[in-house]
Amino acid sequence: MTRPLDPHFQTSVPDGDERERRICGHCGFIDYDNPKIVVGSVVRHDKRILLCRRAINPRKGLWTLPAGFLEHGETPVEGAMREAREEANAAISISGVLAIYTIRRLGQIQIMHRARLARPDFSAGPESLDVRLFDWQDIPWNDVAFPSVVWALRQDRIADRDGLTAPFCNPEDEDGSLTPA
Repeated sequence: MTRPLDPHFQTSVPDGDERERRICGHCGFIDYDNPKIVVGSVVRHDKRILLCRRAINPRKGLWTLPAGFLEHGETPVEGAMREAREEANAAISISGVLAIYTIRRLGQIQIMHRARLARPDFSAGPESLDVRLFDWQDIPWNDVAFPSVVWALRQDRIADRDGLTAPFCNPEDEDGSLTPA
């Protein structure tokens, strides 16, 4: 990821490090550019899955899981619950971690959870055009916003079918740098 240029910062490899970093020429501060953390959930209710149609870019108008960036001071569970409230006005109960994905090209780590609606009421929040529960066969696969949403949906189905509880990761043939087809 590219950071704005600042005349006080230079790029070099700090002592004891192996990567180039931005370093302040005045005070020696090292500007570590680390991945952002995204949290979200595959939310189920009556064997259906909650999806949100995005009202914002990127991928406005396409379907996604309730998910977004983790805030400072939040645990991943708290962040996933907040995202469900913000995007779907939904209260959820999280049962565990479904998967941890690496999206290299975006500098993201995504922590996806398995969850259920705590109450059966929900509606579109300010970042969603629509929110619906879908049966598996009715998921609008051609209109899913991100590859990691497809991964999470498929891996949640496998976990549900096979009774698996360990977190998944990127599919073997995906390194997280591919764009949606």
